Amino acid sequence: MASVAASRSLCSGAGKRLSVEGNIAVGKSTFVTLLRRAFPEWQVAPEPVSRWQKVQPEGPRQASRSPGVGNLLQMMYQEPSRWSYTFQTYSCLSRLKAQLEPDPVKPSKGQDLVRVFERSVYSDRYVFAKNLFEGGHLAKMEWVIYQDWHTFLLQAFEGQLDLHGFLYLRAPPEVCMERLRHRGRPEEREVQLRYLQQLHAQHEDWLVTKKTETHSEGLRDTPVLLLDVAKDFESDPSEQGKLLRQVKTFVESLSPEAFPSASAAAS
Repeated sequence: MASVAASRSLCSGAGKRLSVEGNIAVGKSTFVTLLRRAFPEWQVAPEPVSRWQKVQPEGPRQASRSPGVGNLLQMMYQEPSRWSYTFQTYSCLSRLKAQLEPDPVKPSKGQDLVRVFERSVYSDRYVFAKNLFEGGHLAKMEWVIYQDWHTFLLQAFEGQLDLHGFLYLRAPPEVCMERLRHRGRPEEREVQLRYLQQLHAQHEDWLVTKKTETHSEGLRDTPVLLLDVAKDFESDPSEQGKLLRQVKTFVESLSPEAFPSASAAAS
């Protein structure tokens, strides 16, 4: 795992972009809410799950009148071999839109603008799409095409999608399974522990051991803060404080002047 860089002074007015990564039901949404309360000046973009649950036609007039064309998240879970490519295309598009959104506000004088995304275009590829391919739910042709347009978009929007660091929430798959059952999202009713174990391994290969082959060396070198969330932090102020202190130290250590995750294709 990339170590946290030595502490540097913050550059006034500069921005930092981070992504919260982790397994299904590890506690990302709870953690993002915690960040929003602790750092109200930060701009936080939650994962657009509601868009996947109710895919809408394009256009405000159509969207306002339409009940939606389907629950793509549910369709993917029910028939992964039929809908995985469609889902990964749409989920990546929604993440792309979020990361390309212009800064909503300018930071106060003497402050950095910090933007936090709940997952990213990178985990879409190196965790979820990759796992679906290795599990046989994406055909070889679909995986090749997905990687082709994904790399093209990263290069086309070079600099606009890059991140200064990753906040990796880590918990055993068994803990994630308990939390998944507790939250009771209907689409996830049939999710098995084996699937969460596979996703855990993908996160470890990508963010910890660096075994995953990525499109650029810059992404491999992006700093990662590993946060142990095996304990229930939702209602534990002591655990919350510990996690928030780690995040604050990590963010202050990041240089806002350059993006490690440069989008140039690997040679």
